[in-house]
Amino acid sequence: MKRSLLIVMMVLLAWPMTGWTQSRTLTGQVISGEDNLTLPGVNVRIKDTNKGTVTDIDGTFSIPVSNGETLVFSYIGFVNQEVEVGNQNTLNITLQPDAQTLGEVVVVGYGSVTRGDLTGNVASLKGSEIANVPVPTFQEALQGRMSGVFVESSSGKVGEGVKIRVRGTSSISGGNEPLYVIDGIPVTSSGTIGKSNPLADINFNDIESFEVLKDASAAAIYGARASNGVVLITTKSGTSGKTKFNVGIQRGVSSPTRRNEFLNSAQYIELMRESGYNNDLANGLDPINNPADYEDSDLEFVEGRLDRYAGHTDWREGNVNTDWQEQAFNPDAGITNVNFSASGGDEKTRFYFSTAYDKQEGIMIRNNFERISGRLNLDHKVSDRFSLGANFSLARTETTRLPEDNQFNNPIQLVALAPITPIRDENGVLYDRPTTTYYNNLIDSENANWLTTSFRNINSIFGEYVFSEKLKFRSDFAVDIINQNDERFFGSRTITGQGTNGFGTSRWARIVNYNTNNYFTYTNTFSDRHQLEAVAGMSFQKTEDNYTRVDGQEFPLDELKTLESAAEIVEGTSTFTNFSFLSYFSRINYKLDNKYLMTVSARYDASSRFGENNKYGFFPAGSIGWIITEEGFLKGSEGLSLLKLRTSYGLTGNAEIGNFDHLGLFGPVSYGLQPGLEPTQIYNPNLTWETTAQFNVGIEFGLFNDRLTGELDYYDKQTSDLLLLVPVPGTSGFATQRQNIGKMQNYGFEVVLNSANYADQNFSWNTSFNFARNINRVRELAEGQNSIPPSSSRFLNGIFIGESIGVFYGPRYAGVDPSNGDALYYSNEELTETTNDYNEAPRMVVGDPNPDFIAGITNNLRYKDFELSFLFQGVFGNEIYEGGGGFYAANGDWFDNSTAEQFNRWQNPGDITNIPQARLGECNGCNASSRYISDGSYVRLKTLSLGYNLPASLTDQMKISSARIYLMAQNLLTFTNYMGWDPEVNADYLGSTTSDANVFQGNDFYSAPQAKTFSIGLNVGF
Repeated sequence: MKRSLLIVMMVLLAWPMTGWTQSRTLTGQVISGEDNLTLPGVNVRIKDTNKGTVTDIDGTFSIPVSNGETLVFSYIGFVNQEVEVGNQNTLNITLQPDAQTLGEVVVVGYGSVTRGDLTGNVASLKGSEIANVPVPTFQEALQGRMSGVFVESSSGKVGEGVKIRVRGTSSISGGNEPLYVIDGIPVTSSGTIGKSNPLADINFNDIESFEVLKDASAAAIYGARASNGVVLITTKSGTSGKTKFNVGIQRGVSSPTRRNEFLNSAQYIELMRESGYNNDLANGLDPINNPADYEDSDLEFVEGRLDRYAGHTDWREGNVNTDWQEQAFNPDAGITNVNFSASGGDEKTRFYFSTAYDKQEGIMIRNNFERISGRLNLDHKVSDRFSLGANFSLARTETTRLPEDNQFNNPIQLVALAPITPIRDENGVLYDRPTTTYYNNLIDSENANWLTTSFRNINSIFGEYVFSEKLKFRSDFAVDIINQNDERFFGSRTITGQGTNGFGTSRWARIVNYNTNNYFTYTNTFSDRHQLEAVAGMSFQKTEDNYTRVDGQEFPLDELKTLESAAEIVEGTSTFTNFSFLSYFSRINYKLDNKYLMTVSARYDASSRFGENNKYGFFPAGSIGWIITEEGFLKGSEGLSLLKLRTSYGLTGNAEIGNFDHLGLFGPVSYGLQPGLEPTQIYNPNLTWETTAQFNVGIEFGLFNDRLTGELDYYDKQTSDLLLLVPVPGTSGFATQRQNIGKMQNYGFEVVLNSANYADQNFSWNTSFNFARNINRVRELAEGQNSIPPSSSRFLNGIFIGESIGVFYGPRYAGVDPSNGDALYYSNEELTETTNDYNEAPRMVVGDPNPDFIAGITNNLRYKDFELSFLFQGVFGNEIYEGGGGFYAANGDWFDNSTAEQFNRWQNPGDITNIPQARLGECNGCNASSRYISDGSYVRLKTLSLGYNLPASLTDQMKISSARIYLMAQNLLTFTNYMGWDPEVNADYLGSTTSDANVFQGNDFYSAPQAKTFSIGLNVGF
């Protein structure tokens, strides 16, 4: 950190402190051209710099300027105005209302509209709002910033998948992630090796804006892939004028957001000896008070184990107290980001160029992420009618990976080891079994390598021809290519390679995604009252996926780590798969008298993923809007600047299933060393899309000259034709067939509020608040089927008609019998009777992993050259099942170290506690039940940023246009009642299939907590 601070200071001093420019202070006032009232909060900025101010409560401003500079005045709902300073000392400006726009431009499918003309529900976020957030993926940076968009990282492992749900979960066995579209091109967002996240290849400092299409009116133009919402990403482009350069440097340190508390050596010894002794007493033995009972007693067994686990030390002396949890965390965790960009151009050609280096050393040992990326966006106006352009991006991402949460070489599983065990023996070698309770995965740090390298190209070209002022045609072609290598080596000392003199695997994947869009756009205004925009075109996409894997073992030396050195190749496989979409789409936007709005859209999709009888789907949508404040009875009303009603209804689809689920498939088989084929899947020519019908009604408002603006929405999503595996008669030769059966509903409401709390020349304060309540219900399954019970004895998630997807279903824990320390369970659904027999306890719904509501609030404050921004983000009403509790919260059932809470176990008759008596190997309360379910609600100070913009007097001397120093904290504070590490969690190994990933939610199984990061940075523009 000291070195980073020194670099920052050297950069600041590197520019020449010469070249004073003649400057003066310009004052003035800004008024509205609509009602001649003053406008507070207007942005006044010197063009091509970040120097600026805002008007105060009476619309006045003052700003240091120099001759030749241009001021830009901007305010929501008004036309931007540029004025050359000249030699003026006073400047009064009248901003004209922009009745055409009523706000900013919003990107939608195959075009853009102004916020005022929008009749669908679209959440927007500027890329500048998440710039410099110290996370690897833009998905994490979106958390808490958009209403109705739920973002969750499964754990603190870097570079892995992030779950995003737009207005809830719509499918049981299909995909639930939104469609991602970058600069108009759908990109690959899944299908890479293991748990790697292909969207981590994207440098989000290149992003200009995000738009999330949430309702059917906004999303239906993407048809069969829009049921889960659509995330539109627009990257930065150049602007005409002087070339602008920007350099950014950021360095930070990271640590876990929370730690769990485990027993120390003395407590561990006491609990384990007590656990064995309790068994002896129950069997009529008393080895402590009657030495003759010691031999073959459970106490003797426990103390023998303690001797073993103590290694070369004596546990009775209490000299060893190993904190295995700390061994799992990386003391050198941190982030390093360096980025450079240049943008500019002239009237014909514009460009944007960037390059960046991002490195995140994870909070877990052996887990790092590194990305090197570059981008070049070009557009050129060949003539008044024809323009063309290209976007090129290249990224190389390297991730040192960790195994899934349930594996013994997952670092967090070190907490299971006994605190009486030294880390190393007398010769400095890491202890392993039988001295350690389980595998000591610190050995992987010395004797294993796991590196995933990804090369990502997203390249597109476009041409646009303008036939007239009313009609134009655009054609895009893009290729998104992922080349990924996954190299793993586990040496002869590791748990994976111990029995085979080392084990290695090499995996390779290539995903090529081709896409073309071709469409016309027609705009016209009739009789000064009727405004029409029509879009019509086609799209084609094809994705090809190649995968190869080779495994080998028996390596002569641990230093030889590639498969060339393996004496035995034990497995090899390769696959090739593809899918394609052919689509036709159209949209009509109509506006009458600047107050009555209508949008109609439709998409006709064909996909290779569906059966012969249902390859084509039609997805229409319509919406209407009414700007009530444009009516005579409200126009110009004091205090009400905007009131708009809108409603929509439409159909969208979900095509995120396997590429060949509709086909009758055969697989290879051998018999007597002879090759053959066997049927593996039954044919279904009727397989088709899951279809979501969505209704939305909303109101938008602006009060007090837009000092307070907001949106209120209610929606109802009805998904039918769910794709499920349905039992079929055994005479077919198969057990199940994938069919379109079942229904699911998501409904709820969303609130967005934005306020300009205060503004003058020295101080401004803005607040943005979002809130969303989603209710998910499974409405139908297969005929005669009411539920799909939990498929795992360790976890409780199931599917039940009338309940949310993935609810926890199992015995309800009733606490501890005060008379004898037995774990108790309720024996009836009325919760009036109990039993100590786990198998007699009825199963019932005992919890729900789905949140009742989510919220976020952002405050931005500015005082002179200082800026303060902070985001609180919260998830409320969900529950988490602590799957690892059956091991580390099992009141001394076995020799895993226990959480400190287990020391509050029952010991004597009359004790009132929730922790049963310690009984070695008896599983007194350790089975899967509501005992391990706790409230997962939390509020987090997600992002805190404090920045200082160097004043113009300094930047002018340095010959630069801007300089900003900032401090940033991520995940600074977490408020929760959750018992485990971190409430933002879901065990990664439970999502091995799409269906499992949808159902097994809200589970913690030795999952890494999120990272808390403090960083310092410098941005310089010149």
